[in-house]
Amino acid sequence: MDGAATPQASVNGADRARPPAPAQERDERDDLLAAAVRKVLRDTDAYCGMVYLRSRDRRSLVLSTVAGVPVSALGSFRRISVRSPLPAPMAYRTGRSVCLSGTEETLRRFPQLLVGLPYSFASVCAPIVAGQETFGVLCGLWTPSAVGLPPGARRHLRTAANRLGALLAELAARGDRVEGGGDTAVIELPTTSATAIRLGLFDWNLATGTVTADDELCAIFDWAAGQFDGRAETLAARIHPEDLPGFCSAARSALVDGRGLATRLRVAAGPNRSRTIEVRARTSETAAGQDHDHLFGTVLDTGTGVAAAEAVERLRQGILSLDPDGRITYANLGAELLLGAHREEMLGRQLWDCLSWLSDPAYEDSHRAAMISRQSTAYLACRPPDRWLAFAFYPDAHGVTGTVVPAKGPPEHDGPAPQPTEAGQTPAAAFGPSTPARRTGVGAIYRLLELASTLTQAVTVHEVCTAVAEQILPAFGGQELAIYVVAGNRLNLAHQVGYPEEFLDRFEGTPMGARLPGVETLSTGAPIFFASVDELSGAYPGIPLDEMCAWAFLPLIASGHPVGSCILGFDEPHPFTSEERGVLTALGGLIAQALERARLYDTEFALARGLQNALLPHRLPEVPGVAIAARYLPGTQSMEIGGDWYDAIVTAQGLCLVIGDVEGHSVAAAATMGQLRSAVRAFATSGCEPNEVLVRTNRLLADLDPGLLASCCLIQLDRTAGRARIARAGHLPPLLRHADGHTDVLEFAGGALLGVDPQAEYPISELVPPPGSVLALYTDGLVEEPGIPIDEGIDRLRVSLAHADASSLEELADRLLTDARLSTHRADDVALLLTAFDA
Repeated sequence: MDGAATPQASVNGADRARPPAPAQERDERDDLLAAAVRKVLRDTDAYCGMVYLRSRDRRSLVLSTVAGVPVSALGSFRRISVRSPLPAPMAYRTGRSVCLSGTEETLRRFPQLLVGLPYSFASVCAPIVAGQETFGVLCGLWTPSAVGLPPGARRHLRTAANRLGALLAELAARGDRVEGGGDTAVIELPTTSATAIRLGLFDWNLATGTVTADDELCAIFDWAAGQFDGRAETLAARIHPEDLPGFCSAARSALVDGRGLATRLRVAAGPNRSRTIEVRARTSETAAGQDHDHLFGTVLDTGTGVAAAEAVERLRQGILSLDPDGRITYANLGAELLLGAHREEMLGRQLWDCLSWLSDPAYEDSHRAAMISRQSTAYLACRPPDRWLAFAFYPDAHGVTGTVVPAKGPPEHDGPAPQPTEAGQTPAAAFGPSTPARRTGVGAIYRLLELASTLTQAVTVHEVCTAVAEQILPAFGGQELAIYVVAGNRLNLAHQVGYPEEFLDRFEGTPMGARLPGVETLSTGAPIFFASVDELSGAYPGIPLDEMCAWAFLPLIASGHPVGSCILGFDEPHPFTSEERGVLTALGGLIAQALERARLYDTEFALARGLQNALLPHRLPEVPGVAIAARYLPGTQSMEIGGDWYDAIVTAQGLCLVIGDVEGHSVAAAATMGQLRSAVRAFATSGCEPNEVLVRTNRLLADLDPGLLASCCLIQLDRTAGRARIARAGHLPPLLRHADGHTDVLEFAGGALLGVDPQAEYPISELVPPPGSVLALYTDGLVEEPGIPIDEGIDRLRVSLAHADASSLEELADRLLTDARLSTHRADDVALLLTAFDA
């Protein structure tokens, strides 16, 4: 439970950690990934390309290369379990491309993706395959449109993925590593800006009037290489006449005073055109005691950049430039005035971190939405005490341009949004720009939502533990996970992944007073983190260790009482960030609640399932001339008990075969089933005809009034007369397989469902079962599938029965239930009753 390395292993975690791939191997692999991503962007007009590679343990996909979207915006999708119900793992598992044309299709097919990335985009995920080997997934993102994905996008992406797979296979054949590690390579896209900044160098000998200039300076003045004659007069001829006197005066002053030269000039850029350059220079003597002075300097041509910046500075509205991660790279004067903060305090920081009144995660989410969906976003925010501002953000691959303008508050707002604190300050006043309020990042919030969404679908303890293992280990890069639950003041193992065989046996039944981190984290209620083996060994000397190098011990506490503990192990030293600690701590609470709910469910379910099993026959009667086999399978989707039943009753008239189904899946359905089964058995053994059994049972159900309906089929076999009498109450028709394999659907007349009409009548039909035939009674769980007509399901069962080997009735029953046993999402219970007649 609390281990991480074998006792004989070195306590130096770095020594045991698997060495990283050599730099040359990583560089070659990363070059291949980058080339594949660039090809996708170039050939398909995607705004984002990503490569996921499988991890070393093959349990997760690791984001290894990305272009067009910041890594920080992808949050928990940097590592994904290969079993997750998400597009990339689906492509990896199936070997087929997964294409999503937009939000509607994504929501329908992969709702969990939109839990973590609730933004609008179209996507294609293509597996990176070579032969039988799948290395990862290549993904592209597009802005959704009415026509869906761009023409050829899927084909181009799959081609690029296949090419990448072949190249990675070559690397793997050489013994190079092709698995994903912990780092993500970000591919910088070329800028589309028309402004090119150029810098030229010069040496001006003021004594001789000669100027030595480099090629870049000549280009700034529109001279070809070698065309400048080196004369100051030639250079001066290119300077605007109005600026030349001032420049010469500044140069003389620099020479006399020994101060630097800094000025701005206009230079000719064609007929009646000019552009502005900046000149910086300093004086220097060539030799001591001589007055051959020089001006050494630079000429900076910013294109239209300076003019653009000056124009933006004159605007009253706020203009912001943010990099892909949301850090402010520029803020004009208007932004300073509207936001109430100096730009020096904002530059290099994220907007929602440097302004406490924007610390709500919704504002960060707006930037994240702009970068991932590549569509503009906007929101209103209130600068304390009551000044409303409208923010709008316009993204591209290199960042976001934002605007800020005064605005009216929302109609429902009747006063200042921020409420005063106890100290009499507004929340914004309590935190200055240099001391932002602590907040939870949007990525962390979505990670919690993802796990919460998964846990809501987990019902049993096993399902909860499996969901936790599949979500947490890939998300945090862990290799081991153990979940212990409290039972009788001791900790017992509920689930483990990745531990060496028998390693955890020594911790089974650990008392709650033991001095072990997995116990103490639960007794204190605080998580415990160890970034290295030295930290763990120092805190708990002599603790058994395996091959891990870092650990997180999380308390699982629900409703104030201990449920258990969760231990994560990492095979490399892992310094836990503050956000990771916060997310893991919150995850512990979610896991505890889910476990507590699941334990209660397991207990109730075991009792209810035991009740239902007790109501079904423990053994079937042995009757000369016939063989009987029965099967019952509980549903797997809702994991609730149902009302299916079967029975074989020996009466004075012969053998009575019964199958029925009470609607619904609940304890009430099972209880009603028990009452109906007892009633049918009592009426049948009293000598009633099959139709009379159903009539009386129907009236009994009406008197009980459980609010439930039921179907039933009853067949009374008279072996002396060699015939069968059949009565049906809304149940599916029986099947009859002849000795030669030919199988019929017995569409005999029937009456209404039990419980519909207390006065209902049920006609009797007769059948003479041929020697060697097999009669099959079944419930709808065996033939019903969503979206498929029930008649097709019945015919499919008929075909299976016709082609199956009927030499062994038990094997035949198992064969007919093969598909039902394999289904993991079967909504209904299944009951099957087979009767074979001797030849």
